[in-house]
Amino acid sequence: MTRQITLSKAVNEALAEEMRRDPTVFIIGEDVAEAGTPFKVLAGLVEEFGTDRVIDTPISEPGFVGMAVGAAMTGARPVVDLMFGDFLYLVMDQLCNQAAKTHYMSGGKLTVPMVLRTNLGATRRSAAQHSQSLHALVAHIPGLKVALPSSAYEAKGLMKTAIRDDNPVVIFEDKLMYQDKAEVPEEEYLIPFGEACIKREGRDITLIATSSMVQVALAAAETLAAEGISAEVIDPRTIVPLDEATLISSVRKTSRAIVIDEGHRNYGITGEIASRLTEKAFYHLDAPVLRMGAMDVPVPFSPALEDLTVPTPGTVAEAARRLCRGEAMDAA
Repeated sequence: MTRQITLSKAVNEALAEEMRRDPTVFIIGEDVAEAGTPFKVLAGLVEEFGTDRVIDTPISEPGFVGMAVGAAMTGARPVVDLMFGDFLYLVMDQLCNQAAKTHYMSGGKLTVPMVLRTNLGATRRSAAQHSQSLHALVAHIPGLKVALPSSAYEAKGLMKTAIRDDNPVVIFEDKLMYQDKAEVPEEEYLIPFGEACIKREGRDITLIATSSMVQVALAAAETLAAEGISAEVIDPRTIVPLDEATLISSVRKTSRAIVIDEGHRNYGITGEIASRLTEKAFYHLDAPVLRMGAMDVPVPFSPALEDLTVPTPGTVAEAARRLCRGEAMDAA
């Protein structure tokens, strides 16, 4: 049986189910208890589990992430709530130098089963310091796994998998998707890391999209279908580990690909995926792999300007048309 629930509710359910299943799971972060976070994702959890397991902290991201790393090393399974993904800059030492490296530096004797859940995404009118998509930063660090749910279904399944993983996992949820609904099973399920999902099958071009860009790609595919262009849409779900096999198989079939991500295009996720496709499917390509990401500028506060900085169904559809027609693309 399935029912339609919001992405916010899906994350809440995943956390509650795992906290009931495993008493070592706890949540720590700013405003996670009575406030339920600024987006109210955690509402109601403190009433069931108490303040010993849903722990409000001072405004000190390095402090509480460091505490979570230590707790994970000594037997707990903390879920760190980082209020905005932009605050990753504050915890890079704890996350990338400590959590990511402890298993390797201890010769495999220690693990850090910690989840850091945070968010990404622009077009919420939150300005340059609260609108970034920084998943490429942590994807670059060996020892971290990185998941990007594209709907309520993925959000719940990936969160449960992350909590049970013995490695540190960073999950990015799109701020604008918390109230978006999707079909989610009533019974328990987990989504394995490293398994992409083909959201729509096609034959002419492959659209590989992450997080909310999956919905953008699906909308573009609908537009293209009315014009006789069949687009395959793939959600990698996790970028570390990345399901190369599914992506490469699709591109070998369609011979064209666009990679769409809300991170900045320069030195980002789109470049990494495009490079792997070029290396491993080059002789099947009829056109260069195209990258579409956020404009390489700080995210503007002005709504009119902010809306221009990220890919839209219209811009993705136009890029696909031109690629299928064999037209040269504009230089970056």
